[in-house]
Amino acid sequence: IIVIVALLAFAWISISNGIVRAANKCDNAWQTIETQLQRRNDLIPNLVETVKGYAAHESGTLEAVTAARGAMSSATTPEAKMEASGQLTRALRGLLAVAEAYPDLKANTNFQQLQADLTDTENRISYARQSYNDVVMDYNNAIQTFPGNIVAGSKFKTRQGFEVTDASEEMIAEAKRNNRSAKLHFSVRDMFYLPYADKSFDVVIVSNALHIVPQPEKALQEIKRVLKD
Repeated sequence: IIVIVALLAFAWISISNGIVRAANKCDNAWQTIETQLQRRNDLIPNLVETVKGYAAHESGTLEAVTAARGAMSSATTPEAKMEASGQLTRALRGLLAVAEAYPDLKANTNFQQLQADLTDTENRISYARQSYNDVVMDYNNAIQTFPGNIVAGSKFKTRQGFEVTDASEEMIAEAKRNNRSAKLHFSVRDMFYLPYADKSFDVVIVSNALHIVPQPEKALQEIKRVLKD
């Protein structure tokens, strides 16, 4: 009996430690996201000032970015921060779209560097978010499956991953749900922050079949990922 009790105690401790490790991975992954969100926030004031020097009358767009940055800074929970992050991403896309109309601004070295830094940061946020979702899934599996659910009890709560809320992806998702044709026209640079992409592409989804003209490799891979998810 003593041996059985000892084995059960060892198993309980082992499972409990595994859950704690999974929770710590979630916390660490979230800290990585926060680091990149702060990095992006730090870039925005300089970006706004640079754009203002060439397009001061685009006050609505500039104010939208500033307001979105403020909402990002004041958010306190992970859920609120990621929601604010989505709003800030959309505001930045609007700002970069405006910049396309100003050749002198596009040629500005500082603007080009800031745009490259934003592109890099957005990609890092995307990768960090995916990593976070992966470890959250592992954690949730650990506390929801037997015998981990018994060990977890009420001490460990289910965590929520983060979904991409890009407007174009929402349109794709709607087309999939309704199983009908949907034509999307978007800038690849705006949607995926690919700095080399200057053209627009027509995306046609017919009964979940994807057609793109032309077909840049990276954009095609990303859209296939969206359709697969």
